[in-house]
Amino acid sequence: MSPATKSPRKLFVTTALPYANAPFHIGHIMEYVQADIWVRFQRMQGHQVHFVCADDAHGAAIMLKAEEEGITPEQLIARVGKSHVEDWQRYAISFNTTHSTHSPENVELAQSIYRKLCDHKPSLIGKKTIEQFYDPVKGMFLADRYIKGTCPKCGTKDQYAGDGCEHCGTTNAPTDLIDPYSVLTGAKPELRASEHLFFRLSDPAVVEFLERWTKETPLQPEMFNKIQEWLGGGGKELNDWDISREPPYFGIEIPDEPGKCFYVWLDAPIGYLAALKKHFDSGAARRDYPDETRTFEQFIADPAVEQYHFIGKDIVYFHTLFWPAMLKFAGAPYKVPDHVFVHGFLTALGEKMSKSRGTGISPQRYVELGMNPEWLRYYIAAKLNDRVEDIDFNPDDFIARVNSDLVGKYVNIASRAASFIAKHFDGRLAFADGVARQLTEGAHGSLLDAAARYNGRQYGQVVRDAMAIADRINEVFDQAKPWALAKDPQRHAELQDICSRALHGFKLLTVLLSPILPMTASAVARNFFALDRDFAWTDGAILPTHIGAYAHLMTRIDPKLVDALLEPPAPSPQPSPVPGEGGNLAASLGVGKNAATTSTNDADTISIADFAKVDLRIARIVNAEHVDGAEKLLKLTLDIGDSRTRTVFAGIKSAYDPALLIGRLTPMVANLAPRKMKFGMSEGMVLAASGDGPGIFLLAPDDGAQPGMRVK
Repeated sequence: MSPATKSPRKLFVTTALPYANAPFHIGHIMEYVQADIWVRFQRMQGHQVHFVCADDAHGAAIMLKAEEEGITPEQLIARVGKSHVEDWQRYAISFNTTHSTHSPENVELAQSIYRKLCDHKPSLIGKKTIEQFYDPVKGMFLADRYIKGTCPKCGTKDQYAGDGCEHCGTTNAPTDLIDPYSVLTGAKPELRASEHLFFRLSDPAVVEFLERWTKETPLQPEMFNKIQEWLGGGGKELNDWDISREPPYFGIEIPDEPGKCFYVWLDAPIGYLAALKKHFDSGAARRDYPDETRTFEQFIADPAVEQYHFIGKDIVYFHTLFWPAMLKFAGAPYKVPDHVFVHGFLTALGEKMSKSRGTGISPQRYVELGMNPEWLRYYIAAKLNDRVEDIDFNPDDFIARVNSDLVGKYVNIASRAASFIAKHFDGRLAFADGVARQLTEGAHGSLLDAAARYNGRQYGQVVRDAMAIADRINEVFDQAKPWALAKDPQRHAELQDICSRALHGFKLLTVLLSPILPMTASAVARNFFALDRDFAWTDGAILPTHIGAYAHLMTRIDPKLVDALLEPPAPSPQPSPVPGEGGNLAASLGVGKNAATTSTNDADTISIADFAKVDLRIARIVNAEHVDGAEKLLKLTLDIGDSRTRTVFAGIKSAYDPALLIGRLTPMVANLAPRKMKFGMSEGMVLAASGDGPGIFLLAPDDGAQPGMRVK
């Protein structure tokens, strides 16, 4: 779509809101890059794009994490929010405005939309008394992820409610579990009744709307089919949506239900609107688009405004059922999404990334190592298409693509051709007779093809097409042998023509790749081609007339950097290993193994602050087994009361029968960086005592201790 032929579009674009309890992982960056590329392309077309995001700052998980750290939820989300802003800037994510769901705008909008749903005739908000497990020690109702017990089908202990049993795969409700307990305190939960509010998703009018909206909206085929399964025949598969939570809960208070808060998934998507409202109310919309003089309410009510959401496949249910239904029945000024673009997960070597398991890639560490963020933007773009597919980060492929494509093909064109133009022609470009029209028409065709690909989010095809153009440019350049032409003054016109063609091709490629490589493209436009602005899309077909001095644009990836990126960060201080495992408590604190019987000097002592860095937790040994080929190791599967188990390789084989360890409690260092071993990833360290004499003795707490309790 060209601004010369059609009026500029007005777009409201969002990504999913990141949860404000931790820094970004690399999967977040993938989503932001996907959306940012699309947004940057639209802006290059001359369209008005309001691209916003906000931190998802409410919920029990944030409340509990803040409590664990001894700070307020507000302090936690402020700290995490600052890290999010830094990473958006590092990776050139061009949000117009970012915000938080813990904001006056979000409180106002969430409560207003709730009232509109209540006032609808008939009301779409109902009440129902439900029974839930309650932790009498913690004094709060428990979500499924905070409840464990024994699987009633196979007898496996310590299985989470709501998840498939690790042994037999059965999904158990909290009330199905035998001997359930709270993972927060270890207490036996009590069934208690409370009155909850529900959004009537099963109301016939809501069902009729969702059936129509999902058919009229050009959703991806796999998403459309999944939504039809959820809708069932006439909405028979839909359940009303519980939108309230009992205190204590960190969230937005429900206006007519003192003490109760909105469930985080009600106010989180409203955060899109809150960020847009801040964008308009603060004057940022007019700053970015001086002709945009409307208010937030006027803008969002405009039927011509297009609303797009980029999300992962794990949150489709909320964005294609609850969210459009809420907007529809809240009425003016809100409008339903024009599209929900869904992507898959980012994996590493075929495995879903997990920082806690040592298989993730830290986007913060990536930058700290001095790696170019545009390398990653390019690699992600080369993998993305319009389908809901997982994409894999392969280190060797990453290195090869960047070094071959960006440096060996793209940058190589400018570095070679510019040297001849600078030396022989003082930066002036000139083309042979009849060439200009041919080059312009070819560029127009390439721009049209790429525009269609970008609009359709087929970025991988854009990259492949661009590299095919780069191959042709380099091939023609090599065949002309400009180094030979430079030696013959009679052929300098040919030299100027062949180098000018190459640099026109380089300019075209830069425009084509601008949404993917915005920082490089800006440097090329302003420094190399001496523009006073960044490239517009139409610049790709305009023949350049001169160049400035060529400056180095991009380096190759050193494979050692990628090795360092994939290596789990070393803990500080680095503990000395227990035989075959990874450390003991005395070593991790910097104390010698005979500390109990020897006096210490200043070099042996540590401060209370150093000790506080070690997160000691009570762990239950869920399973213990021999390790094939290991003389000293046992493989322990440990539960410390959170949402997963941990694997630890412990050098205690000589002292213990693994079958007798199952069910036993022992302290472990829970925040030790995962360590890759020959037999697998070790994700922590159990505590054992040993001395100069024989024997290894696993430490154990007194009766009453529960998995997850902190050792203080």
